[in-house]
Amino acid sequence: MSFLSVFDAVTPVINKILDFIPDPAQKLAAQQQLMASLQAWDLQQVQIDTAEASNASVFVSGWRPFIGWICGCAMAYKFILQPFLVFILVACHVNFDIKLLPVLDWSEMSTVLLGMLGLGGMRTYEKVNGVGSK
Repeated sequence: MSFLSVFDAVTPVINKILDFIPDPAQKLAAQQQLMASLQAWDLQQVQIDTAEASNASVFVSGWRPFIGWICGCAMAYKFILQPFLVFILVACHVNFDIKLLPVLDWSEMSTVLLGMLGLGGMRTYEKVNGVGSK
C-alpha cells in the first residue's frame, strides 16, 4: 500500500486529533511534522522490502511465496481433499472416525490468505500501471 493511500485513510482521524490545537500555525506545523514522519517511515519500509526481495536466499526473499503455498495447500485440503476423502471412505464402507482427520480452521487461515491475495492484487495493479519492474 502506498504512503498516500495510507495517509488518506488516516487523515480524518489525524484531523480530529489536531483540532485540539487552537493555534493554526502550530496545527500546520504539527501536520507537516506528522506528514514528514509518515513519509520517512514509508521510505524505510520500501527499503526493507527491496532488500528482502533482492536477497538470493529463498528464506529471505521467499517468505511471501512460502505463505502463499502454505495457504493454498491448506485451502486445497480444507475444501477439496478432505471432503473427497470423507466421501470416498464412506462410499467404500470404511469404518473410520471423521474426528481423526485434521481440521483446519478457515477463520484463522482466511485472514492470512485474503491478505496475501490483496497484496497480489496490488502488485498486479503496479505491474499494469508500469510501476513494477520485476
